[in-house]
Amino acid sequence: MNNCPVSKKCGGCQYIEMPYGEQLKKKQRAAEQLLKKYGKVNRIIGMEHPEHYRNKVHAAFAFQKGKGIVSGIYREGTHHVVPVDECLLEDTKADEIIVSVRKLAKSFKLKAYDEDTGYGLLRHVLVRTGHATGQIMVVLVLGSPILPSKKNFINELCKLHPEITTIILNVNNKRTSMVLGEKQQVLYGKGYIEDRLCGRTFRISPKSFYQVNAVQTEKLYHKAIEYAALSGKETAIDAYCGIGTIGLAAAERVKKVIGVELNREAVKDAVVNAKINGIKNVDFYQNDAGRFMVQLAEAGEKIDVVFMDPPRSGSTEEFMEALLRLQPERVVYISCNPETLARDLGYLTARMYRVLEMTPVDMFPFTDDIETVCLLSRHK
Repeated sequence: MNNCPVSKKCGGCQYIEMPYGEQLKKKQRAAEQLLKKYGKVNRIIGMEHPEHYRNKVHAAFAFQKGKGIVSGIYREGTHHVVPVDECLLEDTKADEIIVSVRKLAKSFKLKAYDEDTGYGLLRHVLVRTGHATGQIMVVLVLGSPILPSKKNFINELCKLHPEITTIILNVNNKRTSMVLGEKQQVLYGKGYIEDRLCGRTFRISPKSFYQVNAVQTEKLYHKAIEYAALSGKETAIDAYCGIGTIGLAAAERVKKVIGVELNREAVKDAVVNAKINGIKNVDFYQNDAGRFMVQLAEAGEKIDVVFMDPPRSGSTEEFMEALLRLQPERVVYISCNPETLARDLGYLTARMYRVLEMTPVDMFPFTDDIETVCLLSRHK
């Protein structure tokens, strides 16, 4: 199975040696071990074609003796760049574009950024692809705002890859492990791309959070909306809503959606996404989800369904306390970490909720990550 020359060095694909059917079985067992004491764990939803699913591809650039400028993936747990031209997980076209940027950097005599000295220009390249639209965004992350021979560089890149829809220069001159800096300018195109998901159009800007596997995200969201058993009369909360994907996908089946998200950029995108799709029954708020829920509970708001999609660290106690005060009929918990999901289910089931069922979804083939969608119902 494994024909990747760098899998041992990179560490990104823990299951690359394993046939796909075996990977699914292993994930199923892992999910059941952690979660079955809370309720029924359905069969994992796998992928028909599990390769090249990542629509967001990031390459770090560095100078290496004897090789010159290289691009690739950080070795797990380090900042040492393992040179990679193509990856089993990544969108093929994105990989080709990154190789072209590297070759152009050589011919334009651009220097790779050196993390130790802070000298050099080219730090990272980020490529995002619209799975359904085919639109492509290229973000050049530089250590300074000046790209020499900018016009020629962009022209050459677009000549090699006419399918690129927008190119953005992002400036990151801080000594940080963050990929993107604060400042950016659009060099070509609109500065964003759009994709379609669950029948909705989403605008994706360089910093937007957008699920990296669009095929499986559709399956995940369909399952989440099915679990919510919406009749059209509900008020639903989309907590940790990002650019509004779940809330907007569910909007036509509820009376009202309230989206809450801490990241200001994401909220701006969410508002635009509601407009693009002509959806009027959604309000987005920039706030900490837990704090916001407490305010709703104090105001005596009636909430019927809560969709929650917290980070890997799981939910916070404050959020779950607020959830218990709001007492929604149903909670649909989308988790990217079964360990923190098990912890949070322990907290909620000891108080007011019972788990009706759970479905793992394989969002990240060849890795050990497991995504799970879980339906909780309030005790009558």
